[in-house]
Amino acid sequence: MNLAKISANGQITVPAEIRRLLGLKPGDKILFFQKTNGEVVVKNASSQAIYKAQKAFEGVAEQMDVYNEDDVQALIDKVRKGSSQSALGKEKD
Repeated sequence: MNLAKISANGQITVPAEIRRLLGLKPGDKILFFQKTNGEVVVKNASSQAIYKAQKAFEGVAEQMDVYNEDDVQALIDKVRKGSSQSALGKEKD
C-alpha cells in the first residue's frame, strides 16, 4: 500500500513504486475513473489510449486478409505503388 498527501492546491506526488508500476515519466498524464462498485482506478493515460486504439482496430487485419509479415509487406507495396502512380497522374489499379 502506498500513501500520498494532497497539497492545498489539490496536487499529489505519485509514489515512486506506483510510477514504476504504471510506467509513468515526467510530463505523463494519469487517468482516474470510477468503476460501478465505486472503486477509483488510476491508469497511465498514454497506455490507456493505446489499448483503446488496439480495441478499435481489432479484427481489421483479418478483414483485409493480413495474417503475417508477408501480407503486411504486400499491403505496404500496394499502397506505395498506388501513391507513386497518383503522384505521376496515373490511374490506380
